[in-house]
Amino acid sequence: MHFGVNNEDLSKIKIRLVWFVWSIPYICSKPNTCMINSQGKNSPQKSVQSKLKYQQLANHITSLIELDQLHIGDQLPSLKQLQLHLGMSKETLLKGLNELVEKGIIESVYRKGYYVRKKAIHHSYRVFLLLDKMNILREQFYRTLFAQLENKADIDIYFHHHNYHVFENLIKENLGAYTHYVIATFLKEDVKPILNLIPDKKRIIIDLNEQGLSGNYSSIYQDYGYDIYHSLHKLKDELKKYNRLILVAHPEAVHAKLVIEGFLRYCTEIEHPYLIQSEIDEKNFQKGNAYVTFSRYDTDDVMLIKLARKKNLKLGKDIGLISYNDSDVKEILEDGITVISTDFEAMGKTVAQSIIEEKIIVERNPTRVIKRCSL
Repeated sequence: MHFGVNNEDLSKIKIRLVWFVWSIPYICSKPNTCMINSQGKNSPQKSVQSKLKYQQLANHITSLIELDQLHIGDQLPSLKQLQLHLGMSKETLLKGLNELVEKGIIESVYRKGYYVRKKAIHHSYRVFLLLDKMNILREQFYRTLFAQLENKADIDIYFHHHNYHVFENLIKENLGAYTHYVIATFLKEDVKPILNLIPDKKRIIIDLNEQGLSGNYSSIYQDYGYDIYHSLHKLKDELKKYNRLILVAHPEAVHAKLVIEGFLRYCTEIEHPYLIQSEIDEKNFQKGNAYVTFSRYDTDDVMLIKLARKKNLKLGKDIGLISYNDSDVKEILEDGITVISTDFEAMGKTVAQSIIEEKIIVERNPTRVIKRCSL
């Protein structure tokens, strides 16, 4: 019985591009496959004992690829063959092979086996990044995450565009292929069953805090109700000069309910007259209104500016405007738009910290209030 794998055992893995006869201790069943011989003798055991068995297997396969003894497309022996010739349990073998699958080094082909997928093996992590869309703020997050993980991880980025079926298929098709899954949802459908397919410690939820997921996982999220409530308090002095505070909340926005809750809490506490509407209404657009907007493409901001010009009202004096999420355009538009903006660079750094330090982080992402001329 074999109780471990020594260096000489593992060093017998070699590529064979021609058929061999069965008299050799182990030969794979077809050309361009691998051969394992476990008959090594008098091999040093010291370095082997210092590592777990599955790590021995994973590390050695990695070194064979780097040394060009295994090439892209080469097939590894089957689980049964590895069990027979290495004396490892199926569970241990799967753990070692799956570690390589997660890093993208080998791939598992259904009913065929494991194949070498790539040669360049310089990174410890492989990250599946699934976003709802790409915009300036998502780009800030991505660039920060990429900079923090540079030379440490490969990042593959996908988009679901608020389509549940795309979201579902992307996750299911990539299960087991990555070391970490970083996901932004913003879907009306219940995504818990899909997210729970991902092992909890590999799951990192960003932006919208999904409730009721199983296990112990990371979540770096915006607390929309908390953020608007405290942000409006910071702007309380500027808001005093306006007769009415109007929140423009589109019902299709997944986080609209959370924003409304925080908005109502502030207005009732301060006893500030307010109105909540789903779109800009020119009929009630008048001097003394202050608006809070969070439309996906900032179309509400544009419409309000057009109405102010049309009625000869000055932004920041006659009409107030607070917009969600900062951008270079908002910094200069109408001499500057006041914004409530989450720090996407901080979010990227925290996600990278969770991956690199391999620890669970659950925290509210910081939000900034930037006062400009529009208020």
